[in-house]
Amino acid sequence: MASSGKIPQAELVPLQSKHEHLLNELEQTETNNVGLVIRTIYDGNNETDLDKFMELLDIRIRGRDKDIERMCNFHYQGFIDSICELEQVRTQAKKLNVEINEIDERLQTAGQQVVSKGEELIEARQVEKNIKETIECLSLCLPVFTTYSKLQKQMKEKRYYHALKTLEQLEHLHLPRVSEYRFLQRMKESISTMREDIKDASMSDLKDFLENIWKFSPKIGEVAMRHTAEQIVSDPVLVNRKTKKKRQAPPPPNPFTGEVETSEPEEDLSAQDLIDFSPVYRCLHIHSILSSREVFQEYYRNQRQSQAKLVLQPPINMHETIASYRQYLHGVVGFFVVEDHILNTSNGLVSKTYLDELWSKALSNIINALRTHSAYCTDASLMLQIKDLIMLFCTTLRSYGYPVNQLFELLHEIRDHYNEVLMQRWVQIFREILEAEDFLPIQVSDIEEYNQVLLTFPFMNETLDSSPFPRQFPFSPMVPKVYQQVKEYIYACLKFSEDLDLSDEEVTDVLRKSTHLLLTRTFSGCLSSLFRKPNVALPQVIQIIVDTGYLENATVFLEEFVSNITGVHREGQLGGQSHLFRVARDDAEHHTCEKLKCKINEFLELDSYDWMLVEPQGHASSFITDLIAFLHSQFQSFTNIPLEVAQVACKSACKHIADSILQSMLSENVKQISSGALQQINLDTIQCEQFAASEPVGGMEEGILLQYFTELRQLLDLLITEDWSTYFHDHGQENSKYHLVNPLTAIRILEKMREADRKSVFSALKKTERDKKKLLETVLKTLRQLAVTTLRQQQPDSS
Repeated sequence: MASSGKIPQAELVPLQSKHEHLLNELEQTETNNVGLVIRTIYDGNNETDLDKFMELLDIRIRGRDKDIERMCNFHYQGFIDSICELEQVRTQAKKLNVEINEIDERLQTAGQQVVSKGEELIEARQVEKNIKETIECLSLCLPVFTTYSKLQKQMKEKRYYHALKTLEQLEHLHLPRVSEYRFLQRMKESISTMREDIKDASMSDLKDFLENIWKFSPKIGEVAMRHTAEQIVSDPVLVNRKTKKKRQAPPPPNPFTGEVETSEPEEDLSAQDLIDFSPVYRCLHIHSILSSREVFQEYYRNQRQSQAKLVLQPPINMHETIASYRQYLHGVVGFFVVEDHILNTSNGLVSKTYLDELWSKALSNIINALRTHSAYCTDASLMLQIKDLIMLFCTTLRSYGYPVNQLFELLHEIRDHYNEVLMQRWVQIFREILEAEDFLPIQVSDIEEYNQVLLTFPFMNETLDSSPFPRQFPFSPMVPKVYQQVKEYIYACLKFSEDLDLSDEEVTDVLRKSTHLLLTRTFSGCLSSLFRKPNVALPQVIQIIVDTGYLENATVFLEEFVSNITGVHREGQLGGQSHLFRVARDDAEHHTCEKLKCKINEFLELDSYDWMLVEPQGHASSFITDLIAFLHSQFQSFTNIPLEVAQVACKSACKHIADSILQSMLSENVKQISSGALQQINLDTIQCEQFAASEPVGGMEEGILLQYFTELRQLLDLLITEDWSTYFHDHGQENSKYHLVNPLTAIRILEKMREADRKSVFSALKKTERDKKKLLETVLKTLRQLAVTTLRQQQPDSS
């Protein structure tokens, strides 16, 4: 126990020193270090050391208690004195406590008000702080809200361009300053939507504008053409102006107001000033800001091209009224006036190249439409109105810089159709004149009537001027009437050629060609139609031939009339041409011949031959004598008609007489012909030959009329003389005496003569008659053989 409980002496001294150190630490150190000292005691020593430390601690405590006791004893009296003083102080303290309590109560009472005021002050200070912070926040957000409210108002008022500007200002200027607020994100999300809304709204306005401008284009065109017409009245040179009069484009409207400042009164506004183009400008600005200008430009051009197709479609039956033409052309002018205005004010929305291409395509459609519908027009007055309207249309568009030369070429085509329409109109006029005419020479009873005729038709005849009244003109009233109508036609043609940018020479050529066609085709056609009517007698046909001659001679005065109108003196197309009525004269000649043939037929049908006549009368038949007398008187009346017409008529009459006599002998109705009948026909033929030899119409070759009777004469001579041996011997030779006698013709007549001989009771009893009959049979047999041979010879020739 002793060895284990005690510490060796060598180790005791350091251990005590250590314990002393720890005790000093406990006494001197602060309370915070006590735990460290205690931990050091317990951690660094074993149980023996701990007991030893506790013993030293007890010793130290007892020593300190003794020190305290000594100290207390030394200071006890002072302590007693202090207690006494403390008791006194206690009394005063109680009194002071009472006073303090009273003061405290008073302070509490007063402090409650101060605290209340303080709390109120604190609360007011907090409110003030909140207000200040709120004011700062509102000051920061107020521009955002103000701008947004402005944006909503502009959207409501459809001021989309301004709204887009406000939106840009809101996005780039105001929203970055309020980035810490939650509403910022929602505003940012709505910006793209608002942009699309603005774009859609502006496009909606543009669509409304495009629809309205399409409907309003005719009104714009009407105003533009009316202004052009007013300028033409004040400056007629404007119509023939070839250079473009550059129109000063009005300033583009303010994109923020959409208005163009002008001081003009409403009635002086130009066509494009009648339209508010602000939707186009706003939409263009908006799409430019949104970087979609090309998309908008393509959309606008496509829409206008579609509208152009609608504008260029002519109304149904446009050719019937001038109002339809006005509606069509006003619409076209309005469309291109609008496009010209857009070109000059939209800064590239419509380019010059694009507009030229669009006009080029439109011009082709316009020309086709006008050409087609004008071709259906049959009213000359309406065509003049159409021409004036197209001229005004050309002048209006040319003032805006559009090329219109092709339209002037179209007017030349329409002019040709107009002349055709006039000709159709004059066909009716000529027909009315011809139907009302009796084609008798004009007779006047006094000088007044005489001068009146000379005023309407240029005629000079010294013999007629010196003859006494009543006087008779060689032509019928048809001549001055037709002459005056030709002059009226020239005036009508001239109306269309005015203002067509033609030279005087070109106008002169047009008038002369048209007049030439009127006379050679229209009037001649009317005459030809007149000749086909059965009620036109031979004297009327003769008078018509006379009248056409005077009309041909009067073309010199028509030539002069045209020259006086145009101021260009040129000859060649009208003056003195004898072929103007060649077709009508040919028809007149034909109808003259036909009428003569009809009269000849009437004479020949008055009486017929006695084909069984035993002996001839010894002179020509009475109807032949009457016919020859009629022909003599008729040809004597042909003194006023052209000689060649009389010659043709005379030749035709002689040929028809010869053919009629021959055909009467060959007729199927005539079954037999006696020798006496043949002799009578010979006498009639001699009478006709004498008429032909008398040259009833002068100027013909000698014997020309006798040639028409040659075939008949040869046939009669052959039959009467019975010179068959010569006929058979010389047949087929050019110098044959009877080269014109056809074997078949001779056969037919001989057979009829044979039938006539068979009717004779005594013919068979006479030897001469029997010999004659045998000879006739032999001749017939030979003629038949000759006819067969002739036919065989003709067949190879024809093949």
